[in-house]
Amino acid sequence: MNKQELKAETAKYQSSPVDTDMSVDTDMSIDTDMSVDTDMSIDADMLKWLRTTIEAAQVPFDSKFDFWTGESISVKGVNAERSITIAIKDPGVISQVVKTRDTLVLLEHLVAGTLKITGSMDDAVTLFRKLHQTEFVQTEQFVQWVKELQGNELFLPTQSWEKLTVDSQERNKEVIKFHYDVGNDFYKLWLDPSMAYSCARFERDDMTLEEAQLAKLDAICKKLLLKPGEKLLDIGCGWGALIKRAATKYGAICHGITLSEEQLAHNKEWIAREGLSDKVTVELLNYRNLQFDGVFDKVSSIGMVEHVGIANYPIYYKNIMNALKPGGLFLNHGIAVNSHFMPQTKFILRYVFPDGQAPFVSSYLDAAQKGGFEIVDLDCWRPHYVKTLRAWAHNLDNKVDAAKAIMGERTLIWQFYLYFTAQCFEHGYNSVYQMLLKRSDDGLWNLPMTRNDWLS
Repeated sequence: MNKQELKAETAKYQSSPVDTDMSVDTDMSIDTDMSVDTDMSIDADMLKWLRTTIEAAQVPFDSKFDFWTGESISVKGVNAERSITIAIKDPGVISQVVKTRDTLVLLEHLVAGTLKITGSMDDAVTLFRKLHQTEFVQTEQFVQWVKELQGNELFLPTQSWEKLTVDSQERNKEVIKFHYDVGNDFYKLWLDPSMAYSCARFERDDMTLEEAQLAKLDAICKKLLLKPGEKLLDIGCGWGALIKRAATKYGAICHGITLSEEQLAHNKEWIAREGLSDKVTVELLNYRNLQFDGVFDKVSSIGMVEHVGIANYPIYYKNIMNALKPGGLFLNHGIAVNSHFMPQTKFILRYVFPDGQAPFVSSYLDAAQKGGFEIVDLDCWRPHYVKTLRAWAHNLDNKVDAAKAIMGERTLIWQFYLYFTAQCFEHGYNSVYQMLLKRSDDGLWNLPMTRNDWLS
């Protein structure tokens, strides 16, 4: 891939959604100098047009829209057992959403309080997704009405990482801190006890999230053919779920790297508590600075490659190749987009996963082959991630008050994000893959001949 092709490929996925205690200014202020005329009613024809447009979206449940003027419209859905109410408290919500067609604007108004949802956040995502996907004709009357809406503008603070050079190591560290260092207590509210923060493996329908995450960890270790005494490098080790499992159940000698101070502190605490310092080590290190030369028998990267960026795949695969012993295996687990994917994911890039990139799976594989790897196995986990994301979302719903005590109104963005992403995977906009790789230079096949009792 030449430089022009690489630049085009990178730009194509700049807005793709992704799989993974810093003080962050997330307050959004409203320009209170602008007055909103709440006495001016909405024209009857305009209300009729709005109702007709919403009906065309074929939302499966009852929906009600309360406007800043005190007027409302209601639309019946097929499933009358559920309902949702959207309170639009400022005309700027409509004018800005119509102009941008951007979920980011919706989320910012939600956090600012100018948009309020009463009902399930999952249903709210469905409603917004259906409306976004619905083709509608903007009448002259509607266009003129939107122009005349005098709403308040949102004034959004610049995040610390936005001031830094894109793709610099300094910015890499800041965006990781933005996502992961909101505090371990926040993630403990909705992750399973092992703090595994990637797609679980539901081998039975009745599996709990905790059981499914342990099944995922075991599947990884089995795919890697991990043996007692072998050295495992886990890139982006998170809170240590995999390295702990690999050391205690499979007897591996594990080393994890992370860019998160909070995760580092958590890992050091449990390693000391469990008396595993002779088997498990963790350090603060960027994958770009890996300087191991043929040290590890196996390497894993679980839900971290989305942070790498397409332009950096060559150095990513090169450093992993250098760290891997001859005959070793590398398991790369990452989110990919499909041929059609959910548009308008800028809210994820601003408030959840800054700089995240999820390409087509072919981009991962192409870069791996160019980096000297042979593809041993490709495993799609899309339905597993739907169940994982919904389990996380339900856990957060049940602990929302505790979450807001930590995150404030930014919790609403996380609730929306988890359901939004679950629906992206549910409807096939995104997928997640495990890619098992071996060194092409190894030549002779030193692995089992079939999937039985290994990859199946």
